[in-house]
Amino acid sequence: MDIDASTFQTEVIDASTRVPVLVDFWAPWCGPCRALSPVLDRLAVEYGNRIRIVKVNSDDEHPLAARYGVRSIPNVKAFVDGQVVDEFLGAQPESAVRAFIDALLPSPAEILRQRGREALGAGDVEQGIALLTEARAADPRRAGISLDLAEALFSSSRSREASLILESLNPIATLDGADEHRFAQLRIRLDAAATSDEPALRARIDRDPADAAAIFLGQGFMRAGMMMLANPIVLAIMAVIAVVGLVYYYWTPISAFFVGIWNR
Repeated sequence: MDIDASTFQTEVIDASTRVPVLVDFWAPWCGPCRALSPVLDRLAVEYGNRIRIVKVNSDDEHPLAARYGVRSIPNVKAFVDGQVVDEFLGAQPESAVRAFIDALLPSPAEILRQRGREALGAGDVEQGIALLTEARAADPRRAGISLDLAEALFSSSRSREASLILESLNPIATLDGADEHRFAQLRIRLDAAATSDEPALRARIDRDPADAAAIFLGQGFMRAGMMMLANPIVLAIMAVIAVVGLVYYYWTPISAFFVGIWNR
């Protein structure tokens, strides 16, 4: 499909929010452009609605080509969510172009993840959790998928399962900044949920000291306690209380000592 500046917003920017869009900047006089064109045409048919390939005549659309920094052709730029995310120059073999396209497409795990999120958004919690579980099994290294699943489980009052997923993650080795923040927030929410029912938890442990679930949740109390001790305000208050307690405890002998010296 040939497009120009008047259709670029609709055919490229808007369309790239749904599928990756490849824009081939070319010109009729360009030999390498003519060599690349049939390769792109074949792949457009093969990939169907998973991608979109359009062409811009850089001779006719100088401002558009300049806006996207086209200095040599053919120049194929890949758009996702309205932004250029990758590009290549020159007439590439079909295998290289295929690899370029494959890198833009979501993996099977990502497709399952998106379906799971859509199900959760539509209120189908069980279906959403089932799809996210499949996505995690398909790519257990994707921490973001595991966090999606843990959050869905927690929201469904399945805190034990959510905690097990968090325990399997190493926030230092596998999480980026955003996922590490999500991990920390969910860990705090799980600990708060555990500590909110401390009497019931202690009763369970009293009834059955081997209750693994209760012991696991009990670790939340320990973590919450450590979080309090790590708070400098809490530490300062505890220090003041300790000093006041010591003064109160030793006040009688200390006052007697100073009274005796005064009387002398």
